[in-house]
Amino acid sequence: MRILVTGGAGFIGSHIVDAYINAGHEVSVIDNLSTGNKNNLNPKAKFYQADIREDISVLIKEINPEVINHHAAQIDVRVSVSNPAFDAGANIIGTLNVIEAGVKNRLKKFIFASTGGAIYGEQDYFPADEIHPTRPLSPYGVAKLACEKYLYYYKHNFGLDYIALRYANVYGPRQNPFGEAGVIAIFTHKLIRGEQPLINGDGLQSRDYVYVGDVVKANVKALGTEFTGELNIATGVETSVNELFSNISRVSGKNITASHGPAKKGEQQRSCLSYEKAKSVFGWEPAVSVAGGIKNTVEWFLKNPR
Repeated sequence: MRILVTGGAGFIGSHIVDAYINAGHEVSVIDNLSTGNKNNLNPKAKFYQADIREDISVLIKEINPEVINHHAAQIDVRVSVSNPAFDAGANIIGTLNVIEAGVKNRLKKFIFASTGGAIYGEQDYFPADEIHPTRPLSPYGVAKLACEKYLYYYKHNFGLDYIALRYANVYGPRQNPFGEAGVIAIFTHKLIRGEQPLINGDGLQSRDYVYVGDVVKANVKALGTEFTGELNIATGVETSVNELFSNISRVSGKNITASHGPAKKGEQQRSCLSYEKAKSVFGWEPAVSVAGGIKNTVEWFLKNPR
């Protein structure tokens, strides 16, 4: 199968590229390398350095993909809050550019990296399933939800099959430790360097952390399903920031006392998602616990110092 992975030099996308190639698919990658890393690129993938915010229709026609797996995005919620137009340029206009070019080239399927916690907002119940009200509290969440609605439009007007994978908080090897997002990568990087991570607020805020290897398996299963719609990819387990810090500190062997700073205004307090629908649709469920995933992540950072 000919597959295009946008953002295929990034954290999640590069792992998906590896899995698709290992499964025998012909894979191309589009990435502007703004946050992606050439070191993540699989040498068996055909790489095109391009920006999805620009006209990529000629490039898509050359690649001629049967499936597009769309992971190119602006991923920082705080950046979206400070500059909503910048976020929309990448996450709405960029996504539309990719969809439009694919539809014009008779694309068969579109796999979309969406978001769970940022789309649901403050939850009415835990864990949230796919019918939970969508009340995004950030431009990032608004943009992802808008793209899901556009995909619904393209399905019903152009017959484009799609699946939107609503990720919980993804973590693991290759995650960028230098941004504002990705607390596990940030804490791990600082702790193994003997630096002091800062916990925002009391550290009781919780998230659903899903290991990148499990996320990859969902993207592989997405190739073979006829399902169209949205699926949570999560663990159904909440872990607080304090628990994360304690776990990473223990695994890394660094006895550093937690340091707390001011709470971030408007930060969501809890997020936890149900994966029962993904289990029912294509037999997916998480296999890696937070403890096991943190161990894998710390070991990778120790072997790949930055």
